[in-house]
Amino acid sequence: MAKAAKTRTVYVCTACGGETPKWAGQCPDCGAWNTLEEQVQASAPTPAARGRSRGQYAGDQGVRALADVPTDEETRFSTGIGELDRVLGGGLVQGGVILVGGDPGIGKSTLLLETAARLPASHSAFYVTGEESLRQVGLRASRLNVSAEGLRLLAETSVEAILDAAAAERPGVMVIDSIQTLHTEALGSAPGSVAQVRECSAQLVRFAKQTGTVLFLVGHVTKDGQLAGPRVLEHMVDTVLYFESDSGSRYRLLRAVKNRFGAANELGVFAMLDTGLHEVKNPSAIFLSRHEEAVPGSIVMVTREGTRPLLVEVQALVSESPLSNPRRVALGLDGNRLAMLLAVLHRHGGVSTFGEDVFLNVVGGVRVTETASDLPGLMAVLSSLRDRPVPQEWVMFGEVGLAGEIRPVPNGPERLTEAAKHGFHRALVPAKNLPPKGQRPSELEIVPVTRLDQAMDALF
Repeated sequence: MAKAAKTRTVYVCTACGGETPKWAGQCPDCGAWNTLEEQVQASAPTPAARGRSRGQYAGDQGVRALADVPTDEETRFSTGIGELDRVLGGGLVQGGVILVGGDPGIGKSTLLLETAARLPASHSAFYVTGEESLRQVGLRASRLNVSAEGLRLLAETSVEAILDAAAAERPGVMVIDSIQTLHTEALGSAPGSVAQVRECSAQLVRFAKQTGTVLFLVGHVTKDGQLAGPRVLEHMVDTVLYFESDSGSRYRLLRAVKNRFGAANELGVFAMLDTGLHEVKNPSAIFLSRHEEAVPGSIVMVTREGTRPLLVEVQALVSESPLSNPRRVALGLDGNRLAMLLAVLHRHGGVSTFGEDVFLNVVGGVRVTETASDLPGLMAVLSSLRDRPVPQEWVMFGEVGLAGEIRPVPNGPERLTEAAKHGFHRALVPAKNLPPKGQRPSELEIVPVTRLDQAMDALF
């Protein structure tokens, strides 16, 4: 029988691309320090090996015309957790690879164990742990009160042993907790190194695509909140999910930053309780403080996370600064955009904040990245500066331009419908977001504005 291609280990410089058979502190080609990384290279494959490598993914049949490729929608199946299905775009797709990242203790293993336990019997689950013993996983399952007779467990860190076990089990869903603990026998570097993470991920992704197994990979994060390991890891997978949470908060936000099978930037909300993660069906309710009476500097806005309109409270505090350079602090919003909006407020609204510290915060730890927060943020600053509360019946959204104009934002009618559902009676919106008369919520009075000074007059 013809032999497959042999592999060899080399060390490649990340600065110049030079290769050397042995590791050294300094690259012999360019002289850079600590840039050599271990990689596996294969020699030229034999004709038989090349023949076997063709059609490596299930369903591939060589070169085909684009018009002949079937475009039927992917068959999805539910995870049993509604918020996770929403973030994934409607459920799991066969052969999909999902990377889940987040800070230690935020709930990654808890969520995936609950997901594996709730899967239908037609999609068996295979849970591989490299960080815990089987007893520890069993104790956590007992605490979460989950029981799945079809859930199979394995405590292993060798990717070759995991693939052999998975080939025998043939699961519908496989969970790897975590990718940084695995190692391949083809490399001599320690688990968690760049080369090990890249090579182990490549083997697991190849297995998932060939067999149609849904693969969950748990990834560690650095102190900056980024996924540890090579950046190519995020390119290899189909979906990247991030867990977010404020320190001390019991709420967890699961955000999709990449999704080949659904909308990116979709958001799921969970509450961490003693019995595990529980879905929050109406997240707008937990992000709204609903003060007993109106307070200065508090504005409710309608943001949009993926396909979901979300009501959040924006709070501002403006106070006299003892510093020669007043502070501009934004939590949950872009700090550079806050400085720009304060300049627009001075130039086109006639209100200056040169001698005041300005603090802006989105309640509940939500991070708002869209420009619909411009108008609520400025009105909250103005309310705190003048010590004049905005009535609680008001809700608003809109982008503020450098010329002082109020620009429209996407999906205006959906935002207004969400505001009406939560009992708001007046909405301050860009004029171009005003829906036709027949599509306006009857219980909501809509005030359209085109300029910043019109918005200021409408509120104050």
